[in-house]
Amino acid sequence: MQMRTRFIKGIPNMFTLGNLFCGFLSIGFAANAQYSNAAILILIGMMLDSMDGRLARMLKADSNLGKELDSLADVVTFGVAPSFLVYYTYFYQFGLLGLAIAGLFPLFGAYRLARFNVSPPNSSGKYFTGVPITAAGGIMALLTLFGNFIPQIVTTVIFTALCFLMVSRLKIPSFKEVPLPKYGTIVTLFLGCLLFIIYQGTYQQYPYLIYIAIPLYIAYLAYRFVKGKNKKEID
Repeated sequence: MQMRTRFIKGIPNMFTLGNLFCGFLSIGFAANAQYSNAAILILIGMMLDSMDGRLARMLKADSNLGKELDSLADVVTFGVAPSFLVYYTYFYQFGLLGLAIAGLFPLFGAYRLARFNVSPPNSSGKYFTGVPITAAGGIMALLTLFGNFIPQIVTTVIFTALCFLMVSRLKIPSFKEVPLPKYGTIVTLFLGCLLFIIYQGTYQQYPYLIYIAIPLYIAYLAYRFVKGKNKKEID
């Protein structure tokens, strides 16, 4: 019975370690010029990051160890991994200066996490103080994933803005203010990216798949929106 209890309480930490491993793999893929895979791994890390806290609450397995582990994983997956990804895709042309600039991202992100960990909890839950490192890393991953359609100057400006927004005192609305719940938002983003990858990889051979997948995806978005709106009205 005791062993079973320990296993159950360790499940959220397994998801957190999975998040950390995604960050490590993302760095490896970026170093091997597989930038799309690197970006997708960061997005998968976002899904795992959203699930570990939810599981911890469901299983009543909250612990100081889990909180510290979550912060360490976030620094790697949403700080270090995106900075390497941006360096290899945009800043490499500036040499050591580009590497130094890319290194600012995990520095600001780590400071933001440390400040969050020692701050009193936000009772309203309606806003964050500064952009969370998870959101910042996810935004950089999406910009890289769709880099062929986005000018490099736009990515550079957004990268610089996110660095300062993470350590700012600005009140950033949380996902709770959006009709989609946090978990549903991340799943929706992931499915959208997956749809894009399927389109890129199968359009030549199976062009009809995209005409089936897009209506299904739009239907899913509509379902999530209506469900979230109804839930908000009930509350």
